[in-house]
Amino acid sequence: MKKEESVSLSGQSTDSGATGAAASRVAQICATIDPVTRLEGHMKVQVQIAAVSGVQQVVDARCQGMLFRGFERILVGRDPGDAPHITQRICGVCPVAHAQAAVLALDRASGIRVPSNARILRNLVAGANFIDSHILHFYHLSLLDFIEGPGGPPWSNGWALDRRFGTAAERSLAENYVRALEMRRKAHEMGALFGGRLPHPPTFVAGGFTAVPQAEDITAFKGYIQELVGFISGVYLPDVERLADLYPDYQELGRGFANLLAFGAFPVDDSDTQKLLPAGFVAGASSKVETPNVDGITEHVAHSWYEDQTSNLRPSEGRTQTEYPKSEAYSWVKAPRYNGLPCEVGPLARMWIRGDHRRGVSVIDRHRARALEALLIAQSLRQWIEELRIGEPVYAACSSPESASAVGLSEAPRGALGHWLEIASSKISRYQVVTPTCWNCSPRDDEGRLGPLEQALMHTPVKDPARPIEVLRVVHSFDPCLDCAVH
Repeated sequence: MKKEESVSLSGQSTDSGATGAAASRVAQICATIDPVTRLEGHMKVQVQIAAVSGVQQVVDARCQGMLFRGFERILVGRDPGDAPHITQRICGVCPVAHAQAAVLALDRASGIRVPSNARILRNLVAGANFIDSHILHFYHLSLLDFIEGPGGPPWSNGWALDRRFGTAAERSLAENYVRALEMRRKAHEMGALFGGRLPHPPTFVAGGFTAVPQAEDITAFKGYIQELVGFISGVYLPDVERLADLYPDYQELGRGFANLLAFGAFPVDDSDTQKLLPAGFVAGASSKVETPNVDGITEHVAHSWYEDQTSNLRPSEGRTQTEYPKSEAYSWVKAPRYNGLPCEVGPLARMWIRGDHRRGVSVIDRHRARALEALLIAQSLRQWIEELRIGEPVYAACSSPESASAVGLSEAPRGALGHWLEIASSKISRYQVVTPTCWNCSPRDDEGRLGPLEQALMHTPVKDPARPIEVLRVVHSFDPCLDCAVH
């Protein structure tokens, strides 16, 4: 992943809104970043920049997913048991979350409750993946928007703009960048103890898990988590606060709609009612947390390259019927809405709903919430590993029904994830996936409302349209994964 994005500029003039013959014209610059680097998949961002009240800022934005992959169509006609393994290939960064959502849907379709050991093992592997992803996001995908980073390709020729860290601090952060690579590797190794491998662990199956805990694996897991807790609390969190101290303006930028949604993850008991990360919906960054209703979710496609008759359907009724080219469309990402509202999902939404972080909704708040969540999950892993019982079952025998409909709701590192499954004649007849980046990086919906990231970009000041580093900082704070979004 090279550091320097390709930016093209074009200019236009628009009415300022004044009336009469003397109505003024306002010059606008269209900056197109294509591709946006340091994220998964191919993303294109277009922003219109103009001076408003003397400040050059974003006055319009479009987030575009530039690929189509068709996983939902690939799944039709397959054995339901294939879903966890195929959907993991949607993403190499968050495959565990797709496995988890898929097996939750299969568990419910089969009417099975998994053994305690299986619940814990799923949590342990998913938690390892969360920690790996959160460390990756801050150090290797976002931090280079603020520091020079290691010398030489692919970090050379970066945009040396708005650098506020001194030489010693930059050197320290660059060292932590390298150390974070080691911590990510250890998180992978920790998850692979029970997952068999990371990414794409084969151990998630309907009815439970396929790995049997052994004493030596439990001991090794404890050693890894102890080191990771130390890194998160002693390095990661302090580095986020160093960033916040030097960039206080980014504690106000990137707010967006501030509608926050989470489906919940990491069940802490076998009833599946209590979760470490609870489900919830918050409108406009309020303190009132509502229980989300899955029937309130619809997907709009007025500005997506899908047939209009598939618009505003619930995922349980959804279809993946492409239409390209299509007038007014600009993305392969659909536009999910909850009760008609664009919603932000991810660590900030989860920490807000849990009540652990409610300072604000901004670029820095997203980084801070992600680090706090990494520590919370790491500390919880220490507790869950103690709850494993050697010799007790990890699997409850089950078989796929001839016909059923079910949904698996969970959380990926980047936010709320849902898999909607329909089985007919013992085969998958419909499969719909709504990923975190579908929520965050959606295009406009049928009513013309911007997606959450598009709205978050509005009013972002841009000093140099040819090098819009401010735009990238907002974009990267969401940790987009376009591979997931254009599945």
